[in-house]
Amino acid sequence: MRPSFIRSALSASLAATLSSVTTLALAQAPVEITVQYPYPELFEETHKQLTAEFAKVRPDIKLTYRAPYTSYEEGTQKVLREAITKQMPDVTFQGLNRIRVLVDRGIAVPFDAFIKAEKNFSEQGFHKAMFDIGTQNGKVYALPFAISLPITYYNLDLVKRAGGDPANLPRTWDEVIALAKKIDALGTDINGVTYAWDITGNWLWQAPVFSQGGTMLDAKETKVAFGGPAGEFAVDTLARLVREGGMPNLSQADMRSAFAAGKTGIHFTSTSDLTKVTGMVDGKFALKTHVFPSVRPDGKLPAGGNVAMIVATTPEKQKASWEFVKFVTGPQGAAIMAKTTGYMPPNKIANDVHMKDFYKENPNHFTAVQQLPYLTGWYAFPGENGLKITDVIKDHLQSIVSGQRAAEPRKVLGEMTQDVQKLLPRK
Repeated sequence: MRPSFIRSALSASLAATLSSVTTLALAQAPVEITVQYPYPELFEETHKQLTAEFAKVRPDIKLTYRAPYTSYEEGTQKVLREAITKQMPDVTFQGLNRIRVLVDRGIAVPFDAFIKAEKNFSEQGFHKAMFDIGTQNGKVYALPFAISLPITYYNLDLVKRAGGDPANLPRTWDEVIALAKKIDALGTDINGVTYAWDITGNWLWQAPVFSQGGTMLDAKETKVAFGGPAGEFAVDTLARLVREGGMPNLSQADMRSAFAAGKTGIHFTSTSDLTKVTGMVDGKFALKTHVFPSVRPDGKLPAGGNVAMIVATTPEKQKASWEFVKFVTGPQGAAIMAKTTGYMPPNKIANDVHMKDFYKENPNHFTAVQQLPYLTGWYAFPGENGLKITDVIKDHLQSIVSGQRAAEPRKVLGEMTQDVQKLLPRK
């Protein structure tokens, strides 16, 4: 046998072997998916822990995180822009009220086929209420990741100094404002109350409206409905917080800092802030959470928080993305989320098993759970102007909070109603 022939045969054999090794390596290479989530100040530690635990069960999927969205609005706007340039992440965490726009634009990937392919999916803690939140046009496009409700935070030390009873905290807005006025009188450096009115998506505007049985639009979504008695109650209450409760014109971050520093007696915001605020307070005063005031028997409270959505464009990435979404919204992932934030886990097993002792040890986290009977959807306005409408409402409410028009809330409401009506789609 000629040496040249032997060399050729060996080269061919080596090439075949290398080819097989390369093919095997490629087959075993993890699928990489990109993830983007909002509010790093709330969710950075959450996603660190989720990433570590997910890697243990699915080492075949690599997670790459993009810089977090600063808000739900920014998150939605970025995805809308990236859909045009084809630069979207594979998994995006969006506000509950932003599902609609991504579905209407044909960007979101439905989960129905993935859910159908799962074995015993209902036994993993997923239930109809979870699917309802993320359902649009009869299909499931999102699973809830973090659920919040509006609650009240009290500095019990200031409550006592003002003559209030920590064991009998206010349940109506009249009682809240009366106590806030007394706390505000304790000193020029003390705030009676703060209300995070500008939370994304008009969330804390919707809350008092819904609490009185009101809605944003009529059933056909053609006419503004918050201009009636429920809206009057809501706008009057906001104005009273400014005029009577001494509410300062602060940003959300400054409200949080002032409360945590012991300078505010009563603070209204989301349960999502609870873990962060508790850490910031760090034992400086006795902190207690309490229910949202004056919710009528027929009233509701909007569920805040965010959902996991898939916007990946290839079958391989979509499949890997589903595995990640399933994990973070499942029992283990939901429990990690709840313990590192203050949001409620939407997963039943997470609540019944993983969180069983947590609520006993952390009663401030249980306040929102008590309000679950009032839970309703976070409303998203229809049409191309949906996001613009939230900005219009915010601008009108700002005129009250700034003090500029705190004396004429009903007039502001009338103008706001007219401006929103002009932006609704004509059917």
